[in-house]
Amino acid sequence: MTVLGDLSPAERHRVIAEGFAQEARATADWDAQSPVADWAARDVVGHLLDWFPGFLAGGGVELEPTALGDDPVAAWTAHSARVQELFARGDVEFSHPMIGTLPLADAVDRFYTADVFMHTWDLAQAGGRRPDLDQDYAEQLLTGLAAMEDVLRSSGQYGPAVPAPDSADAVVRLAAFIGRDPAFAED
Repeated sequence: MTVLGDLSPAERHRVIAEGFAQEARATADWDAQSPVADWAARDVVGHLLDWFPGFLAGGGVELEPTALGDDPVAAWTAHSARVQELFARGDVEFSHPMIGTLPLADAVDRFYTADVFMHTWDLAQAGGRRPDLDQDYAEQLLTGLAAMEDVLRSSGQYGPAVPAPDSADAVVRLAAFIGRDPAFAED
């Protein structure tokens, strides 16, 4: 298994986006409930397609929007390819009113690629699957998110944490931290 923390932002996005694509291709019921309240499996894909172009536009970077349409797999494939092309821009600075200025590749990595990683759990769980996600990277994300928990919870983007079993691995603990029921697909 690839150790995500050792990859460049571009490679990390490529690997995580492909992992999400694998879960999308394995999804048989796009209307199945996901672990996110009020979201079906298709809504997980729709979320990733919808929020990122607006975020980038806030920093003056254009990303052609992708409509979810009737084929979430095709939409994801087109969208993730467009996001991957952002890394070809080199060391472009990205200035956003909410996060300050940092390299575009780092902004994509920190805010978007991490979100794709976490939503891979949601899409897999909607299909009753447990995704094979990088435990070390999940622990890294969990540590970073926990350090700013008050800001995250007050943003409205994350619900309350859910207790995880004492034996839970890093991926399950991350899912529980961001408000997912660790036993969702087991119900």
